Amino acid sequence: MKEKLRISASIIAFTGIFLVLLTALSYVVRTNGDVKDRFSGFYAEKNDTLDIVMIGSSPVFPYYAAPKIWGDSGIAMYPLSSNLQRPAAMKYLVQESEKSQSPQLYIFEMRMFTIEDEKLCENMAYTRGVTDNLRYSPLRYAAIQALVPEDTPEGRLSFYLDIIKYHTNWRMLTLPSEWANAAYYKKNPLKGYQFKDEVGPLSMPRSGGAGGTEPIPTEQEAYLRDLIDFLRSEGKDALFIVSPYGESLKDQQMFNYMAEVVDSYGYPFLNMNDHYEELGLVFEEDYADYGSHTNAVGAEKCTDFLTKYLQEHYGFADKRGDKDYASWDEAYLLWQQMQREAVAVIRERIEKEDYAIIEEE
Repeated sequence: MKEKLRISASIIAFTGIFLVLLTALSYVVRTNGDVKDRFSGFYAEKNDTLDIVMIGSSPVFPYYAAPKIWGDSGIAMYPLSSNLQRPAAMKYLVQESEKSQSPQLYIFEMRMFTIEDEKLCENMAYTRGVTDNLRYSPLRYAAIQALVPEDTPEGRLSFYLDIIKYHTNWRMLTLPSEWANAAYYKKNPLKGYQFKDEVGPLSMPRSGGAGGTEPIPTEQEAYLRDLIDFLRSEGKDALFIVSPYGESLKDQQMFNYMAEVVDSYGYPFLNMNDHYEELGLVFEEDYADYGSHTNAVGAEKCTDFLTKYLQEHYGFADKRGDKDYASWDEAYLLWQQMQREAVAVIRERIEKEDYAIIEEE
């Protein structure tokens, strides 16, 4: 009997060690890049230190410089964002955030709610931007169940065990920086912010402030209402925003529609396309790619606008000087240095009319 117990204990110990090693290896071989660094950086933040978690697609990380928000206000905000992030993922990212943080506010960037979910599923890389950057957990399993169709050509198994997809990605093992991701816990020096120093002038018509409404895709409205119902049930405060860009009249009217839905639940909706003058954006100079994303100059203006809004509408404590936030002071100093360098590059490119090249898909 004792021999059987010893054998069973050995098997359990071996299985446990194997799973730990497999998990660590899975994290390391996930393709490196800014999204991976952003998510692992989130996990590296001290528990219950974030005031705000911002969730959304690619407008989030180049538009709003979290280190600058900290330096100007003492508010700690971190972006949980990925490229073309599906709105269906937002509720799961809130739940993931709540495992280690208790933010006073969640901010949701709403641009992707104008796009049919079916189109966002044509390339499942956009779904993987979320699922492949979450730690293994029952919640990750639930997110995959909700986000990945059963009949997806890749099969759900490669989402559950993403090492199946990345098993040939052994070059990650040669990068010391990636070994820091063995626990998916690696500090992000800029707190998730991404600099852009390209210049792509925005010259298309802008429809900010236009009236009228246009319904958003039916499934996206269902996701929005489900998200808000979840937030209300959990007693979470939220702000829904749209970052300024070269929006069409149809997009503006869809944002008006979203605003009505959000307002009906008692949450605020801030469409920055209605505030071009206050933002002070120079559309010919402050964008990196012809209207979709700001460069570092435009980001500074959007960050200033958002910071002012947060200070006027929420009672965040100023935590500057708190020793638990020393990494945020370091991030602000780094941002200041890199901002000066980026601005110099942008000014030079404007003078030379050295504009960004749009890559054909």
